[in-house]
Amino acid sequence: MTRRSALMIDPVTADEVREDYADTFTAVDAAAPALSVGELSTQRGDGVFESIGVIDGHAQEVVPHLERLAHSAALCDLPQPNQEQWRQAVQAAALLCGPGEAVIKLILSRGVEHGPTPTAWVTTAPAADFTSAREQGVRVVTLDRGYDLRAAERAPWLLLGAKTLSYAVNMAAIREAHRRGADDAVFLSSDGFVLEAPTASLILRIGDSFVTPAPNGGILHGTTQLSVYDHLTSRGLEVGYATIPASDLSTADAAWLVSSVRLAAPITAVDGSPLPVDAALTAELNAYLLSPRD
Repeated sequence: MTRRSALMIDPVTADEVREDYADTFTAVDAAAPALSVGELSTQRGDGVFESIGVIDGHAQEVVPHLERLAHSAALCDLPQPNQEQWRQAVQAAALLCGPGEAVIKLILSRGVEHGPTPTAWVTTAPAADFTSAREQGVRVVTLDRGYDLRAAERAPWLLLGAKTLSYAVNMAAIREAHRRGADDAVFLSSDGFVLEAPTASLILRIGDSFVTPAPNGGILHGTTQLSVYDHLTSRGLEVGYATIPASDLSTADAAWLVSSVRLAAPITAVDGSPLPVDAALTAELNAYLLSPRD
C-alpha cells in the first residue's frame, strides 16, 4: 500500500550536470506543514505541476511528463527544471510507492514572494479507485470554455497551454457537470470546437480511425493520449489530430477520456444522449496502460 510522502527539492540550474542529485532532496512529513505562508503557489496558484501514474512502483511515461513540465515552466517564465534532477526525484518517490496504483505529483512554484528561488517538491499518494469509470464509463456534458480556438495564439499571457496550479476553473467545471447529472465535462471553444476535459484528453473513434483535438487553442498535449496512440499505431490503426466541430462529439462511434491516473474511461453519454461504447477496445487500452511503460 502506497503511503503519502513528500520530497522537497532544492532546484539546480537546467544546465548543471552531475550523476547524483540525492543531496538536493529532503524527505518531509507529508502530513506536516512544509510551505511558507508567503508561498505563491498557495496565494496565487503561481506554478506548474504534473501528475504521474505509478503501477507497482513503476512511474509511467516519466520523460513526456518532464518535458511537459519544462514546457509549462517556459510559458510561465519559471526557471527551466533540470531534467535529470527531476527524473531522479521521481525515481526516489517511486521507490516509496508499494504495490498497486499510486500517483506522483511534481510541483514547481515561483516560490515565496520576493524570494530568491522557486519552490519545488514531489509527493506520493495512493491512487483513487477508478475501476467503475474504466469499466462502466462516464457521462459527460459539454461546457463553454469561454474563449475561441485562437485565444492562446492571440493572448499567450492567458497561459492556456501550460499545466498551471490554477485549477479552480477545471474543478468548477466538474462540479457543474455533477450538478447536471453527469460525471465529467468536455470543454468547447466559444466558436464551437471540441477542446479537452478538465483533467483528461479526449479521443474519438470515427469509423476505423481515431482522432484527438489538435494541441493548439490551449489544449495540453496529453501524455496518456500519446501512449494510447502508440498502442493503436502498433496495431495498424489510423490515428490523427484535427480541429473537431462540437457536433462530431455526439456522433462519434466511440469516445474516451484518457489521463495518467484514471487511464481510459469510455464516454457513455454526451449531454444526455447515449454514445456507443467499445467495451473490448476499452479493456485492451486499460490493460496496456496498466503495463509498465517508460
